[in-house]
Amino acid sequence: MSTAHSSSMPRSMRTFFIIWLGQAISLIGSSLTNFGLGVWIYQQTGQATPFALTALASTLPGILLSPFAGALVDRWDRRRVMILTDTGAALVTLVVLALLLSGKLVVWQIYILALVGSALSAFQEPAYMASITVLVPKEQFARASGLVQTGQAIGQLIAPVLGGALVVSIGLQGVIIIDLTTFLFAVGALLFIHIPRPEQSAEGAAASGTLLHEAAQGWHYIRARASLLGILISFAAFNFLANIAAVTMAPLVLSFAQADVLGLIQSAGGAGMLIGSIVMSSWGGTKRRIYTVYGALIVSSAGLFIAGLRPSGWVVGLGLFILLSGIPFVSAASQAIWQAKVPPDLQGRVFATRSVVSRSAMPIAYLLAGPLADQVFEPLLMEGGALASTIGTVLGTGPGRGMGLMFVTMGALCLLVTSMSVLHPRIRRVELEIPDYAPVAMSQTAATALQPGDD
Repeated sequence: MSTAHSSSMPRSMRTFFIIWLGQAISLIGSSLTNFGLGVWIYQQTGQATPFALTALASTLPGILLSPFAGALVDRWDRRRVMILTDTGAALVTLVVLALLLSGKLVVWQIYILALVGSALSAFQEPAYMASITVLVPKEQFARASGLVQTGQAIGQLIAPVLGGALVVSIGLQGVIIIDLTTFLFAVGALLFIHIPRPEQSAEGAAASGTLLHEAAQGWHYIRARASLLGILISFAAFNFLANIAAVTMAPLVLSFAQADVLGLIQSAGGAGMLIGSIVMSSWGGTKRRIYTVYGALIVSSAGLFIAGLRPSGWVVGLGLFILLSGIPFVSAASQAIWQAKVPPDLQGRVFATRSVVSRSAMPIAYLLAGPLADQVFEPLLMEGGALASTIGTVLGTGPGRGMGLMFVTMGALCLLVTSMSVLHPRIRRVELEIPDYAPVAMSQTAATALQPGDD
């Protein structure tokens, strides 16, 4: 690895915290809307397939656009990218509100709006994550990523309980208005900070060229490092299996309980994620971060398995708590590895490519989840179904039990995939095989990281 040259990269935790706070508040609002729309979709259709299609629409454009978005993020001012994408997301939410108030909102329109939101996130996510590297000291990477996970966990903890109450008291339209207000915090925070551009590294200079060439460099960088590629492949397999089950969480719960119970269960998951995030942001993980990654994946696999065992809010809530408590450790430790190994001026395209690979199988999972639940697994555990007299004696029979079997099956497969990955020597030695990039020396720009942005 070569070093970047000339001036330094600022390391202002204060600036990072301002960005994080604005994004966290906005995320809570978005989580409220997502919860409310999920309940609305189930009330309109009563099926699992629309959930899967919504998840697909929320993912596919981001996967397809990410390589180009990442290359553009490396070219552009990352702060402006975040302002524009947050503004775009607010406009999408405003369209949902207008359709709802006019009485014209239908499920297929949500698919289209989800497509637009996913396209915006293809730019926002790499811009946000790559900004952390130029604002935070290397030894704080895992803790900063833990804080990002904390913001997501707070949204998952608050949104279901608060969303369930608000949908009843002020309606879905009131929830969306609250969401629109929270966007002001995200954009407002970005207006008063400065995110420095990273200096060009030797790898970055070699990767310069046309947009297509630069987009491809993210993949070339990863492919040349077998241990990083191995991590990505194992993540893609885990995401595929876990999301086949996870996308049916709401239909699974609503098959035996009301929306308020769904809210409590999702809040249990949010509590697990929040506790895991707080622990990770305080602790920072093991010295060899790869052990934190795969240890937490084993825990999450067990949670997925448990969630499908019984049609009980307590059991599903416990499983979701365990499942999501491991995710902050996985995300923060993994992110810290990548931030330490990739030169900052390449991080937009490399992180975008990483996102594409790790999520590449998720659209297939979403396409399969609905038909598998409605046409395969559910009939197996209906009264008189093929597995009713065997597995049904353990998991139960009737509506929703087939989806419970999906959770149990996918949890077992996730545990198998994770165990195989952690036994792979190249993956275990990723932090020893690939040297950290060497950051440039600090300079006066470190003192000016917090200042009004110039537009």
